[in-house]
Amino acid sequence: METVRVDHWNEFVSLSAELDGWAFRGQQDAAWPLLSSLSRYLQSYIADRSTWRLREERAIRIFRRKAHNYLDNADVLQNDLRCLALMQHHGAPTRLLDFTKSPFVAGFFALERAVGDAAVFALNTPRLWSAAPIGSPALVREEIDPRKTGNFERYFLPNANEIAWIGEPTEMDRRLVAQSGTMVVPGSLSMSLDEILLRYPGGHSLIKKVVLPGHVRDEAMKMLYRMNITNATLFPDLDGLARSISLELEVMWSGASDDGESRHTKIAKTT
Repeated sequence: METVRVDHWNEFVSLSAELDGWAFRGQQDAAWPLLSSLSRYLQSYIADRSTWRLREERAIRIFRRKAHNYLDNADVLQNDLRCLALMQHHGAPTRLLDFTKSPFVAGFFALERAVGDAAVFALNTPRLWSAAPIGSPALVREEIDPRKTGNFERYFLPNANEIAWIGEPTEMDRRLVAQSGTMVVPGSLSMSLDEILLRYPGGHSLIKKVVLPGHVRDEAMKMLYRMNITNATLFPDLDGLARSISLELEVMWSGASDDGESRHTKIAKTT
């Protein structure tokens, strides 16, 4: 894939403006491959790939059998993509790769915990929406749509199709809405997303990797904070608020005290 390295945050802003309609994914280490959490888990701990399908099916089945105890509406478990999104939301390893329609949200996720070079991957969704793998012209996005009954089992669980579908569940939860989220569903757990995309016409041009060096982080996080892109807004619940406190440890405005009032204001109140 094409790789671009920026030296300043403004370069990233300018570059992202050229990628209108694309989807973005931030990763805190630029060396990490584009693999789902399930791919990473299985590749690390389960050597026998012939059992991967059975293991994924069992994981989903166990979640469906037990998750209803914690849900107001258990109907969300019936649709494959909604069920996977819920699993992903709460930390289970799934084959989903989270993306966002906002390059700045992706930049936040890339840089928040980065200690070196991070990366934002940009996916050419307008082209991918109408594309099919080379040699398989019938496997267009509409045909393989995992939101349709039976399609996840037919096209994705076998791990035999070098395909990638991008989209959202028919009903989006608060986090997905807050993050302008979308997701990629790969048809193979043994391949990275960029490897799968090479099976599509013009695969090299379907994805770009933008490297954000470590020295960009301070400037970028301050700008993102001013844009109100924090864990508190991206995860609109108590967990998100708690996670956002880490950034509050970093961001201090000149002359501000720990409760947000300037020293001058405090003196004025006592005189």
